[in-house]
Amino acid sequence: MQLTSRGKFLLLIGVFLAPVVAAYLAYSGWRPAGHTNYGDLLKVTPLQKAAGSTADGQPFNLEALRGKWVMVHVGTARCDAACAWQLYLMRQTRIAQGKEQDRIERLWVLTDSGIPDARLLQEHPGLHVWRPADAAFVAQFPAAQNRAEHIYLVDPLGNLMLRFPAQVDAKRMMNDLRLLLKASQIG
Repeated sequence: MQLTSRGKFLLLIGVFLAPVVAAYLAYSGWRPAGHTNYGDLLKVTPLQKAAGSTADGQPFNLEALRGKWVMVHVGTARCDAACAWQLYLMRQTRIAQGKEQDRIERLWVLTDSGIPDARLLQEHPGLHVWRPADAAFVAQFPAAQNRAEHIYLVDPLGNLMLRFPAQVDAKRMMNDLRLLLKASQIG
């Protein structure tokens, strides 16, 4: 099939006009379907009052975790089935990141004076169990109902930035973290 002179002219105009139209649509707000994050983005705020101690009473400041992505569970020392599931998901999500797992730490923030079960802690090597010196530290973690229902993410600069929903979907959480690690030049 041969194009007429007029057909060639219209095709040429279309080739040059298509990028202009696409740029206009993108500028005016239309976005093609793409990736959206699974976790809830929070107003990025630096965590304050980061002094505290480990579960065995040793002083530990969260500044020691700076430079790493930190997955956080906030709850009591008495770990029920939901808590154990979250700790498991945090461990498995970290492992699933493969060679990038060294960029991630896990933190269990204790909200009471109890002592976590030693057998549970043995199942989670590398988990930081930490009790804040100031109880107001816990108030920095926003939740619709119960902080213990969520897994939070702190960026390498020490900013609380993301909250995963209660009843978290493990695959989607792993994917969010993988994309963050890929895009991040820090931590």
